[in-house]
Amino acid sequence: MQAGPADYLLAMSVASAQLPIVGKHLEPLGAMTAMSVWGARQMPELVGAAARSWFAPDAGEVRRMQRESTRAVSEAGLCGVVASEDLQIEWPAPEKTPPVLNAFEHRKHLYRSSVRYGDDPSQLLDVWRRDDLPAEPAPVMVFLPGGAWVHGSRILQGYALMSHLAAQGWVCLSIDYRVAPHHRWPRHIQDVKAAIAWARANVDRFGGDRGFVAVAGCSAGGHLAALAGLTIDDPEFQAHLPAGSDTAVDAVVGIYGRYDWEDRSTPERTRFVDFLERVVVNKKQSRHGDLFRKASPIARIHPTAPPFLVVHGSGDSVIPVEQAQSFVERLRSVSRSAVSYLELPGAGHGFDMTDGARTGSVATAIGLFLNQIRRDRGAMSTKEVI
Repeated sequence: MQAGPADYLLAMSVASAQLPIVGKHLEPLGAMTAMSVWGARQMPELVGAAARSWFAPDAGEVRRMQRESTRAVSEAGLCGVVASEDLQIEWPAPEKTPPVLNAFEHRKHLYRSSVRYGDDPSQLLDVWRRDDLPAEPAPVMVFLPGGAWVHGSRILQGYALMSHLAAQGWVCLSIDYRVAPHHRWPRHIQDVKAAIAWARANVDRFGGDRGFVAVAGCSAGGHLAALAGLTIDDPEFQAHLPAGSDTAVDAVVGIYGRYDWEDRSTPERTRFVDFLERVVVNKKQSRHGDLFRKASPIARIHPTAPPFLVVHGSGDSVIPVEQAQSFVERLRSVSRSAVSYLELPGAGHGFDMTDGARTGSVATAIGLFLNQIRRDRGAMSTKEVI
C-alpha cells in the first residue's frame, strides 16, 4: 500500500493520541483527518450528483413529485409483511423544515443520557422513552449512528425515528461506539455487540422488554446493524464479552447503509475499499480478504437471518442505491424471514436529517414494520406454548 500525504497525517494523529495526558484530547484530530480523506474521495460524486439534480430540466417539479410519492412507496414496500388494515392510517403530512432543525422538539422523549454500556469512556448510550410508559415491558430498538466508521456520535442522528417510536411506547437506545483511525476495525462491531448484550441484560431497568430487541442504523450504522443481525453470537465479534452474553437481534432496519466491503466493480466501490484499507481497517484487501468478507453483510446472509427492512434513496450519491438493491435481492433469495424494501425516488444520503417531506412517512413505515414483526413474534411464541 503506497503511502500518501493523508496516510502520514493519519499516522501522526494516531501517534499523537498515544501521548500521556494530552493524547486523549488529540483524538479528534485523527477523526478530522479521516473525514477529510473520506470527503476527498466522495467529493467528485457529490458535486456531480448535485449538479445533475439541480440543473436538470424541470428539476423542481420532479423533486416535488418524488417527495410526494414517499407514502405510496412506503405502503408498497411494506405490503405483504405489514397487515393491509394497519397501512390504512393517517400518514404524517410532509414538512418543509429539515428534521435536524426540530432536534429540540424530538428530544422531549430523551429519558436518560450517557448511560454506560461498557468500561471504555466512549461506550455510552442515551435512553429514549415516554415518561408515562405502560407497566408492560416495551419493545426495544438500538440505534447506531453513521459517520463513515470515523465518527460514531449519537448526537442529532436518528432523532426523528426515535422520537416517533418512543411516542408509540418503545424504548430506544442510541449509542456511541469507538471509531477509526484510533480504533481500527473490528472495534466498531464489537462495541455494537456489547451494546446489544447490555440491552438484553439491563434494558428492563428502563421499562424495556429484554425479549425483543431490534437494531437500526444509518449509513455506516446501517452496515453495523445489518452485520450485527447476521452474525448473532459470532464468537469472533464478541470474544471480548462475558461468556453467555446474548447478542440476538429480533429485527434489523438498515437506512442508506453500505452492505458490501469487497466489491471493486465500479470506480466508486474501488475508492470505498481503498478508504477502508487506509483508514478503517489499516490492512490491504489482497492480503486480508477474509477480514473484508466477514465484515460484508451481503456475504453473511443465511436462511435464519432475522427480518429486515432496508430503506435507501435512489438519488444517494454517497452510497449508490445498487448497494441496497443487491443486498435485498440476496436476502430474499436466501433468508426465510420477512424482507421489506423501501426505495425512495430521488432521496439522497442523510435524507432523514435534511428532508422533512420524507422523514415523517419513513419513520412511520419503520414503526409499522417493527410493530408487525413484534406481533408476529408474539403470535409464534403463543403457538409454541400451546
